[in-house]
Amino acid sequence: MDCADHTASLSFSYDSAELAAIVADAVSVEVGEIDDDRATATVDREDTTVIVHVSATDFIALRAGTNSWTRLVSVAESIVNGSKTPETAE
Repeated sequence: MDCADHTASLSFSYDSAELAAIVADAVSVEVGEIDDDRATATVDREDTTVIVHVSATDFIALRAGTNSWTRLVSVAESIVNGSKTPETAE
């Protein structure tokens, strides 16, 4: 992508740094895989927060990118929450 005129940062906070790391690792594998010539994204983690930075050349691509990354994070969260057993749940 040559020029990113529009950006958005999506922040997702978790109860622990461990949960944030699991989600960040799960979605980070998609970086570069779903990018196109109009939008790209990066994933960072700061302690208990996962931050997805989406850059796009136009608003339509920015909306599509933010929707895609929100869904990816949501799926990762669902898997993490579904994998908790009574012994591991806090």
